[in-house]
Amino acid sequence: MSNTGFTSQIVHYGRRADSEYGAVHAAVHPSTEYTYQDAHDLAAVFQNRKKGYTYGRTGTPTTAALEAQITIMEQGIGTVAFATGMAALNAVFFALLRHGDHLIASKYIFGNTNSLLMTLENFGVELTLVDATDAAQVQAALRPNTRMVFVETIANPGTQVADLKAIGDICQAHKLVYVVDSTLSSPYLRPSRDFGASLVVNSLSKHIGGHGNALGGAVTQTGLYDWADFPHIYEQYRKDDSHAWGLLQIKKKGLRDMGGTLSSDVAHRLSAGAETIALRMDRICGNALALARFLESHPLVERVQYPGLASHPQHQRATEFFGGRYGGLLGVVLKDHVDVFDCLNRLRVVALATHLGDNRTLVLPAAHTIYYEMGAQRRALMGIPDAFLRISVGIEEEADLIGDFAQALAAG
Repeated sequence: MSNTGFTSQIVHYGRRADSEYGAVHAAVHPSTEYTYQDAHDLAAVFQNRKKGYTYGRTGTPTTAALEAQITIMEQGIGTVAFATGMAALNAVFFALLRHGDHLIASKYIFGNTNSLLMTLENFGVELTLVDATDAAQVQAALRPNTRMVFVETIANPGTQVADLKAIGDICQAHKLVYVVDSTLSSPYLRPSRDFGASLVVNSLSKHIGGHGNALGGAVTQTGLYDWADFPHIYEQYRKDDSHAWGLLQIKKKGLRDMGGTLSSDVAHRLSAGAETIALRMDRICGNALALARFLESHPLVERVQYPGLASHPQHQRATEFFGGRYGGLLGVVLKDHVDVFDCLNRLRVVALATHLGDNRTLVLPAAHTIYYEMGAQRRALMGIPDAFLRISVGIEEEADLIGDFAQALAAG
């Protein structure tokens, strides 16, 4: 199946991986424990000398089937699934970094990720935030103790597009772990392996699952990084191919020890949702571009941040990276005299909620909700004024979305 298209591989994966009874989906395995007839086999699985399952906290055949789907999407060599995207990020940082290490991260990142980085600092990890749209800032921030660089493909909520390929080249030259959060672009627009990523993080709750009915996250190893160059791999995981050591440590220290386990039932839902990601993303990207163009021309809108607009600072880069599709996230700043809350309350089609990559179009006042805790100074650094709306565009009819914002703004 490797020579077939993106969707063909994903749609048919379940029946090819688990052909019992001819089922088109991999079976749901709710078992907590897995038994063996021979104690030698049980010990071999625990010691990573043989493939198998021991305890549901470290994975099941159902989560493994989902992981294989994500690995195909990201063109990697392996994936570990988690209960949420934040659990996946925690696993990466806490399984790989230690006190005294230096992490370079984009200053344009999701609010909860920003909070997590502050927690890392409390554990003694040195942090430098840079404008990741300029790879030179990453280069300038390098220190002898730099271990990792972290960016989002498209930033949440400002939609800045990082200089992904150039940063990847820097990481390769300095043997740094390059972690790319692909949530907003999704592997459908482009797998982050193409940018030189060592590890790719996806919130499966978003575009991959797509239906707002399941939380999940994943870390995919691309195979591009040789973990023999990384000093913090535990001795017991330094076996076989060194390109696989990192993910094994993330699974053992990040999933097993921290317990952010994805259940089989939820993994099944995410796997089924993943089958239609291409159809949904094409519709979402089309709707988002049309809505962005409408709002950019509206007299009550100060500015629209969307990579598909020619006015976006990284428009050409986004076009090169993602082939003329720009995702579904819009950052919209209303004029100062417009009451943000009154405008939002007049919406009838669009839902007032926090989430991304859903079938439904969702909007919220970012500064007053998901970015409130970080404070005004940090919000100013990220370019999030009080009148900033974060809009996650869904699959509704284009005319309905534009009409809904038109009537909501008309009374403003």
